[in-house]
Amino acid sequence: MSVPRSLLLVRHGQSTWNDEGRWQGQADPPLSPLGEEQAAEAARRLGAGFGFGAVASSDLVRARRTASIIALALGLGPVLVEPGVKEYDVGRWCGLTKAEIEQGWPGMIAQWAGGALPSTPGGEPRTAFGERVVAGLRRLAAASVTGPLLVVTHSGVVRTLERLLGVEHVWIGNLSGRWCTVGDGGVLSLGEGVVLLDPEHRTASPSR
Repeated sequence: MSVPRSLLLVRHGQSTWNDEGRWQGQADPPLSPLGEEQAAEAARRLGAGFGFGAVASSDLVRARRTASIIALALGLGPVLVEPGVKEYDVGRWCGLTKAEIEQGWPGMIAQWAGGALPSTPGGEPRTAFGERVVAGLRRLAAASVTGPLLVVTHSGVVRTLERLLGVEHVWIGNLSGRWCTVGDGGVLSLGEGVVLLDPEHRTASPSR
């Protein structure tokens, strides 16, 4: 790769399980009605001078649907699907609310969030997840398109990159994220955070 490739990593729109406060991981619930509206609102903002060459997404339906709505509005397509940037597999916590997880595994959410656990119960190891995400982003950066890429992904992906690269966390709600650069040799760096929704359309982000 002769020049760095810029990627805007954004979280998908609200899913039905986001709305219910359930941890998703690699489960595949669809966007909620609000999630569909959020994707359309984000598309209007992204149409103002960003100059994207393509839209990519993970292979989970909440990300693919968000990406499809945006790509159609921006006149870009087809969506590039990259399984490497799908969400962390949360194992036995999948489908549970925070209260249910706390009841079954007291204190473990805080331990997981603080980096004290190598995985959630039955979940994907942190190290494997990080390696998968980095490899997926490098593949996207090498795509034969001109200009920056919009990558619709998941909060866990952005959080993991922040941890791996030693940068301060930014708030990651639905249709929020941050810029990423993939340079020579596949070296990754993170840029500023981005929020694509008006305050009244933003949703809290406790469940993955």
